[in-house]
Amino acid sequence: MKGAHASKLALCEMLEQIADSLPNRLDRAQCETAAKLLTSAVARFHRFEEDIVFPVYSACAVGDNGALQTVERLRFEHRQDEDFAFELSEQLLAAATAKAFNAEMLGFMLRGFFTSMRRHIAFESEHVIARLEAVG
Repeated sequence: MKGAHASKLALCEMLEQIADSLPNRLDRAQCETAAKLLTSAVARFHRFEEDIVFPVYSACAVGDNGALQTVERLRFEHRQDEDFAFELSEQLLAAATAKAFNAEMLGFMLRGFFTSMRRHIAFESEHVIARLEAVG
């Protein structure tokens, strides 16, 4: 899970670089790369967490309703992140290929996405990984 977090944080870095380059220094090739990577990477990370990590976490938390609610919350956030990633990917492709695009909207979307993703990673690190490490 730590490896997946490192990869997600690297993706967040790329998205932040794009946001920081707006509106006048946009690297259209980087937008295209990010757009192609975004939806597949986010879905792949989430499947790993949901199929591998969450069952182990839930087994370690038998009888702890708070932990089970945490898993449901994280699953819900995954769906929201995947929907947002799809929309952001479309906007990044538009920025990569169009002469005119809404730089302010794209910047807002990028910052909203990577801020949310970093917050999600921090929560998983503090709660999920911490519990898994505690039980060894």
